[in-house]
Amino acid sequence: MRAAYACDPMQSRGRLVAEEESAHRSPFQRDRDRIIHSSAFRRLKHKTQVFVEHEGDYFRTRLTHSLEVAQVARTMARALGLDEDLTETVALAHDLGHPPFGHTGEDALERLMAPYGGFDHNAQALRIVTHLERHYAEFDGLNLTWDTLEGIAKHNGPVLPPYPWALAASCAAYDLELDTHASAEAQAAALADDIAYNHHDLHDGLRAELFSTDELAELPILHECFAAVDTKYPGLNYYRRRHEALRRFFGVLVEDVLAEVRTALTEIAPQTPEDIRHAGRPLIRFSPALFEDLKTIRAFLFTRMYRAPSVIVMREEVTAAIDHLFPHFIAHPENLPKQWRKDVADVAGDETALARIVSDYIAGMTDRFALQTHAAIVAGD
Repeated sequence: MRAAYACDPMQSRGRLVAEEESAHRSPFQRDRDRIIHSSAFRRLKHKTQVFVEHEGDYFRTRLTHSLEVAQVARTMARALGLDEDLTETVALAHDLGHPPFGHTGEDALERLMAPYGGFDHNAQALRIVTHLERHYAEFDGLNLTWDTLEGIAKHNGPVLPPYPWALAASCAAYDLELDTHASAEAQAAALADDIAYNHHDLHDGLRAELFSTDELAELPILHECFAAVDTKYPGLNYYRRRHEALRRFFGVLVEDVLAEVRTALTEIAPQTPEDIRHAGRPLIRFSPALFEDLKTIRAFLFTRMYRAPSVIVMREEVTAAIDHLFPHFIAHPENLPKQWRKDVADVAGDETALARIVSDYIAGMTDRFALQTHAAIVAGD
């Protein structure tokens, strides 16, 4: 049953370009399907979370991560009476704007774009779905509903100025009310993201042998998870033991969020989606106690995984690649693909506009293509 505070697709604020409604799919279902069929979504297959895409077949990519986030988001949406389609849509779209090489690539582009209005992956996701996807006859972008665009823009909470240029440009056409919280559906997608990466970064770090199972078993929350597995399955195989413990860890995070939401619902008593947006605080979040435990886990991951010597070497290599690609295409826009050169011709003489085109092009690259492009440019110098 749909909760009173859930978004109703039949009450959506609509699309920028009016379209005839589908006889078989709700507006939010159409949004979801357009994202799944987009070029940007397909490219997530070869964009990484932490490790470079070619380093191992079992490490998460942005695509597998997005699918995991969508699964958790749907579970929470169903438990809370939210619109599952909108929740899934925001979850699937939340990483569309990430450049190659994960947060390392984003840090590089943010630095390079600082003189031209900055770079932010959430703002870039909006730019992709409102401008850069160019497949439809009647509009640029995917012509998504306001509700989905709002969720992409502020699923992590209200956005305060100064805005990255891509976000400011999108909001010139769509008033996304950036100073308020997002819908409960978008908030569920954001927490699903936190749950998914807290779980799978531990799993990927183990696969990369950056830390041991015994070290994980000493961390908050995980200590109890491993103890429960050892009690129920004494002498369990090493790989099954850690999988069972991480599976329980996953469940603990989801159950904590659902319990915290139910407490918040009693306090706020929202009757409409607008009550959620104007509640003054997020509805969907971890309990304070569990959030403190997660800080300890994240600190462990930061030291042992994100700043591991092998990862640092990789970060330096891929940062150098982007640092070379960006000025190269600024100086030689004729080396951009044909469809991008038309955009360059339209902004002749405007350095800022050219930098934004180059940023869009690099941000859309996969890890593999960025490395191949960089190698070709180096070979030709």
